[in-house]
Order: sequence, then structure tokens, then C-alpha cells
Amino acid sequence: MATVSGLFDNYDDALTAVNRLQALGIDRAQISLVANNADDWYGRDTTTTHTETRTGTHEESHAGEGAATGAGIGAVLGGAGGLLTGLGLMAIPGVGPVVAAGWLVATGAGLVAGAAAGGAVGGMVGAMTSEGVPEERAHVYAEGVRRGGTVVSARVPDEHEVEAQAILDDEAAVDVTARERIYRDEGWTRFDPDAPAYTAPEVQKERDRYRA
Repeated sequence: MATVSGLFDNYDDALTAVNRLQALGIDRAQISLVANNADDWYGRDTTTTHTETRTGTHEESHAGEGAATGAGIGAVLGGAGGLLTGLGLMAIPGVGPVVAAGWLVATGAGLVAGAAAGGAVGGMVGAMTSEGVPEERAHVYAEGVRRGGTVVSARVPDEHEVEAQAILDDEAAVDVTARERIYRDEGWTRFDPDAPAYTAPEVQKERDRYRA
């Protein structure tokens, strides 16, 4: 198995990439998505979730007790391709609130363990590097989520690696090398789990910065 990943400024683009990976035949259990939730539009409590249309309209749905793992947030994450596995709302040190699904949540070195242990050894960086993502690149992915982005990462059979990575690169993905250069030009060196999470206005400003 190989691991392919992509960073997206726009959640809808990330979701389209997830659906295209599933259409390629990638098992949804092998696909992970981690999206910044600083603006709380995915869900405000354990009983109510919110979906957002492309026009910005919020639609409220009630998923019952434990909506973080229920149908409401699943509709946001799963889209036409159905639910991803391991849905959850959580906070990651240095990133802040996220909505996440897939093996990054479930893996022992993943987000839940990292949130409990703190630091980049656990959490998102540790989960990605344990699956073969280069550490420097994993730091950029984590920082991208901290600043409002969405990461999609999938474990795929070796024979699908090139095509799966092309899907993630095609779907309006961030040029990670260029984004890393921007971060470094501004003094960033690596993802810091002890850094304060971005506030909702800071996330919006960062998103607007890259909007075409």
C-alpha cells in the first residue's frame, strides 16, 4: 500500500476528491479527511449539525445523540460517496477544532491519541509520517489544516498510487511546495502543537488570501 495526500483550501474540492477516490475503487475505510472547524459550521453541539451549500446557505439537521458520529455530519463528510469511517469532532493541539474521518482518527498514533498526548509525535504529523508521508510534508499539511484547510489522505494499492495522487492534485489542490515556501518566507519553520489555534476570523482571512 502507498499513501497519497492532498491539501485543499476549499472543503468542497476536498469532498469531490474523496468521491473520485471512491469511484476509483479505493475503500472508504482507507480514506481520511481532516477539516478545520474553527468557524464551527460543521456542528455547534452534540445534537445539531450544519451543512453549507456552495452559495453559503446553512441548513440545519438533527442527528440525535452523538451527532459527531451520526448521519448529519456524515452527510457533510460523505457526500454522494457515502460515509467515511471514524467520523468525529475533536480538538488537535496546535490545530484547534476539526472534523475528521478515516484511518487518521482510528490509528494508534493518530488524532485522538495525539490530542491526549499532545505534541507532533502523536497527532496529525505522527499519524501521517507513520504511513510513509515525509515528515517535512506532514508538517505543511498539519499547518495547512491549522490555517483553515482540509487534508485528504488515502492508503491505496501500489498500482493505483499514480492515479490516486493525480486525483488529489487535480481537484483544485494546493501546491504544497509553493505553500510551504510562502509559510517559510513569513518565518514559519514547522508545525508547532503548542502554538495557539487560529480563531475563526483568522481562518477566514487565511482562506480569503488564497481564494482565486
